Amino acid sequence: MRKGDKKNSRKSFELNHPGHSLRAEITVLFILLMLGAIALCIFLNQTFLGQYYVRNKEKALQQTYESINAAIREDSIGSDSFDAVLRKNAGRDNIGVLVVDPNSQVTKSYSVDQSALAAHLYNNLFGSQEAGSYQILRKTDDTILMLVMDDVLQTRFMELWGKLDNGYYFLLQTPVESIRESSRIANRFFIYVGLMAITLGVVASFIMGSRVTKPIRQITNISEHMKRFDFSEKYTGRSTTEVGELGRNINELSDTMEQFISELKSKNTELQNEVKQKEEIDAMRKEFLSNVTHELKTPIALIQGYAEGLQDFVDSDQETRDFYAGVIVDEAKKMNTMVQKLLSLNHLEFGTETVNVEHFDIVDLIRRYLSQAGILADKKDVTVRFPAGDAIDENGDPVPVMVWGDSFLMEEVFTNYFSNALNHVEVPENAANEKVIDISITPKPGKVRVTVFNTGKPIPEESLPHIWEKFYKVDKARTRAYGGSGIGLSIVKAIMDLVHEAYGVINYDNGVAFWFEMDTENKPV
Repeated sequence: MRKGDKKNSRKSFELNHPGHSLRAEITVLFILLMLGAIALCIFLNQTFLGQYYVRNKEKALQQTYESINAAIREDSIGSDSFDAVLRKNAGRDNIGVLVVDPNSQVTKSYSVDQSALAAHLYNNLFGSQEAGSYQILRKTDDTILMLVMDDVLQTRFMELWGKLDNGYYFLLQTPVESIRESSRIANRFFIYVGLMAITLGVVASFIMGSRVTKPIRQITNISEHMKRFDFSEKYTGRSTTEVGELGRNINELSDTMEQFISELKSKNTELQNEVKQKEEIDAMRKEFLSNVTHELKTPIALIQGYAEGLQDFVDSDQETRDFYAGVIVDEAKKMNTMVQKLLSLNHLEFGTETVNVEHFDIVDLIRRYLSQAGILADKKDVTVRFPAGDAIDENGDPVPVMVWGDSFLMEEVFTNYFSNALNHVEVPENAANEKVIDISITPKPGKVRVTVFNTGKPIPEESLPHIWEKFYKVDKARTRAYGGSGIGLSIVKAIMDLVHEAYGVINYDNGVAFWFEMDTENKPV
């Protein structure tokens, strides 16, 4: 595996097991603390318990000695109350008591084996212990504290013996050998309890570790999403600790960043749109200049040529001069028409044209236009049929169709459609020798569709998407022949986009139909 693959695998593992390491650390730390506590207890027990026990035994012997000596001074050693107190204290601390007078008569005794105590006292008084069988711990004028090893019983005792204030002798004895066994038992007990505590502690630490790491894992998951600009994840914990406060702060940070990035994206989108719009305007400007230059180049060249011809043949016959002058006038009119159409298109595209909505009869608008343009159709031997179909009344007149819209702009659309049809109308193949333009009005729900159809060749399929573009010409030679500028359909597109109505073109085998729609119900444009 490559180094990068290892890194990615490790990162994937961390993402799939968030918080696992922290929980393990808590568990291991708890186990180490428990083991350390057990080891410390065993060490302290092994090292200091014996000394502590010996001091407590020494203290118990000293207190018993002082109580006996006090009773001697108060002459209450033979009382029942003192006897009860002595038995209680001696029994509690496992102390054997023996008090004898100077004549070796027992005055007070509290022991299972009184004779053994007496023998120990006499040995102490007359110094008959064997060397190495005892160890003096403390010695005063009246008392001696020592550790004694009973070679017969193989048992160690702590003994305090000496003389009381009244001259009586005493011996206090308590076993100390049991402390070692007690220490071993205590150590084993600590080990057993410690192992049990560790087992329970591991379970508890795992559970507690999960509770502690759960909000941390959630916050980590949130941060991973935030890294990818995804702010849908939120902290849902209810903890009042610092972790809970961190989670709530993360939520606030997420909301702030989401709002900021959203605003930034909006600004960026606006900027991109502005840049795109500027680029489009710049491209349109360049295209416009290029097209205008191209369109004006030919008429300007013609005007210049024929003007120079007039200068060269100024003395020629009147007919020649009239022909040259006619060409100049005709080309100038074409240039003027193109400029006027460009100005109109510019107003439409940049939204400076106002829309005046009114209720008018579209049939009457078409009839009035045809009455003016009929002479153009007659010159080309074109049959204009309107209305095409059955949309006539009993007198043979077209039925009025009331629509809502801008009559001036709609007349401009119809004019361009009709002019386009008039310029492209032809006799269809395999048909009678007749050129026809059909104008029909078709009702639709809430609308009407006005269609201008002319017989002739259909538009090539590859040209259909481009016919609405400025200066686009399907047949440039033919367009030039009739003086077309390639702007008429662009004006139609701009007007229909301005009023938000549908328009289009349909190819037929015997011709082409251009159409547009208008509302029959009043509604805002």
